[in-house]
Amino acid sequence: MTPHNEANIGDIAKIVIMAGDPLRVKYIAENFLEKPKLVNSIRGMYCYTGKYKSKEISVMAHGMGIPSMGIYSYELFNIYDVDVIIRIGSCGAIKETLSLNDIILVNRSYTEGNYAYNFDNKHQQIAESTNEINEIIEQTAIDKKIKYVKGDMLCNECFDLYLPEKDAVVSRAPKDIELLGSEMEAFALFYNAKRENKKAACILTVVDVPKQAKGLTATEREKSLNTMIDLALETAIKI
Repeated sequence: MTPHNEANIGDIAKIVIMAGDPLRVKYIAENFLEKPKLVNSIRGMYCYTGKYKSKEISVMAHGMGIPSMGIYSYELFNIYDVDVIIRIGSCGAIKETLSLNDIILVNRSYTEGNYAYNFDNKHQQIAESTNEINEIIEQTAIDKKIKYVKGDMLCNECFDLYLPEKDAVVSRAPKDIELLGSEMEAFALFYNAKRENKKAACILTVVDVPKQAKGLTATEREKSLNTMIDLALETAIKI
């Protein structure tokens, strides 16, 4: 148990699928898992453990932003001995060729934030996902005929739709990184996984296309992302 998680050691599976929204976690548990058991509800960050096609899997909320993901992923890796975390989430599009509901597999996460410096006194702004897990995700997507785009993402400290000069943020990214879109948590997940010799991946669905003034509603964000959820679960049973 931790100040943020009341689950007992052994209550959480070796593979965890994480989502920012606790209601999305509840939706996954109730609609995809067999006999899900609620093992954490502190701060409303639900964690359920159940089985998907006979494989034990946990689904847990991580909240919004790098600090929140940093806390929960660190505790899962270090205290609950989780081996793999797959984040599923929503994102805003930066690349103009992206459309609503496109699925992105994140390769690298770039941030202007100081998570690595604060944690380890390291000046590091790019963190990589685990190639081994990405390869399984890609093969699963091919097998299930799920279209996806693989690339790099901006990990923002501010909600992108509220930024008055989002283009300025994008322009400050290193020249060798092409940002597909923006989200708010992947950097902390990837950094912690590498730091603790664990594995992590991130699958996202485009829910906002600012330059086209298009976006999904809050209800659609919560419940209409089944393709991404299915891809993550089908990947998890192959790990």
